Formats: sequence, structure tokens, C-alpha cells
Amino acid sequence: MDFLFNQNVQFYLIAYLLGGIPFGLILAKVFAGVNVKEAGSQSIGATNVLRVVKETNPSLAKKLGTATLALDAIKGIAVVLAAKYMGMDESVQWMVAVLAVIGHCFSPYLWFEGGKGVATGMGVMVVMLPIPTIIALVVWGIAAKTIRISSLSSMLGLLALVIASFVLYPAMFHAPVLFIAFILFYKHIPNFVRLVKGEEKRVA
Repeated sequence: MDFLFNQNVQFYLIAYLLGGIPFGLILAKVFAGVNVKEAGSQSIGATNVLRVVKETNPSLAKKLGTATLALDAIKGIAVVLAAKYMGMDESVQWMVAVLAVIGHCFSPYLWFEGGKGVATGMGVMVVMLPIPTIIALVVWGIAAKTIRISSLSSMLGLLALVIASFVLYPAMFHAPVLFIAFILFYKHIPNFVRLVKGEEKRVA
């Protein structure tokens, strides 16, 4: 058990456990009295919180959706910034970033189920790759306003981030970026299936 006293390992555990906190589930239960794991897409993310809460309390839905989005991003930002502040090697920072996303998508508090990882992914990326992330957010914002399909907008933003990282930093080791992108893509497969069937709902 000596490895648990290794600072890197401690940060890895913190990243996973912090990333796994299901803020959307908690906020919807506490403030709206609904379980997002049993309604809508059954995701704990901001989009499902918005949709599910809107059915019973439209005035509260946007507030809880926004709060979920912010908190899911902040937990990614916080843990990576902490690793940077502690002067950890960049490879360790990337591992922390990856584990925060894994924690959100496969939460230890929800029997290894979780959200889609977009907000937490963007949170860690805004610290590690700020310029590509800004580009991704612009693409996501334009897509969200025009297409109004959350999953498709998120994937277009993710694609923009990956492309921008290769263009702007061609010599960088891209494995962590691609791994995070793969996790987010994997978690969106059910959305793609609904999209092909014409069943994916637009965000009102």
C-alpha cells in the first residue's frame, strides 16, 4: 500500500473521485425533487437535467442546467490547476486530466455509470490546451445555436479541438487528447443511434 503515499498516485485518485461527483444528479434531486437517472436520456449531464427538470419546473430548469454545466467543468479545471500549482510534470497533469474525465463518465458513486464527459472534458482542456479549447467552444456555440442538437454540437466542438491541437501543436504528444476524445465519442454512441433513427431531441 506504500504506493498510496506517492503524490502522483494521490492526485490520480483525487482526480478520479472528484471527477466522479454527479453534480447534475445531486442538484436535480435536491432542488427539483427528480432523479435524472430515471428520466430522459438517464444522463447526469446538463442537457438531461435541463430537459427533465423542465417537465415539472421550467423556471428552475435553466438554472440547474447551467449550474450542472459549470460545476462539471469546474471540477475538471480545479484538479488540473492544482496539479499545475504543485509543479507536477506535464505527463502527470495529462493523466490527472484523463482520470477526471473517466471519473465523470464512469463514476465510482454510480456503479461506474456517469455522464457524457463534455463539460468536464472541456474543463480539463481549457487548462491544458486553452487556444484549441476556445476554438472548440466557438464551434460548439455556433452549432448549438443553429443545429440545436446537443450531442451533435458537442461532437463538432470536440472534432474542432482535436484538429486545432494537431495544427497548433504538431510536435505535442497527442495520446491523452485522443483518449479523452475517444471516451467522449464512446459515451455519445447512443445519441448517434437516436440521431440516425431521427429520435434525437433538439434543445428548446
